[in-house]
Amino acid sequence: MKWLKGVIGVILALIGLVWIGQGTMLLPGSVMSGHIQWAIIGLVVLAVGVWLLWSAFRPRQSSGIRST
Repeated sequence: MKWLKGVIGVILALIGLVWIGQGTMLLPGSVMSGHIQWAIIGLVVLAVGVWLLWSAFRPRQSSGIRST
């Protein structure tokens, strides 16, 4: 499950970056180029991708209970 979150996170982050680039005309040549709503949607998709990556690879927190 951890690796699946990581793969989906990377894919979403890359898609978000492309959509931000197209929406802000950094990557011209698409129907989405120059439309600011695609930059906003890309920002949201990028944020979800980064969150998935963070949640997949963050260190596990211990419960504080130690067995001896």
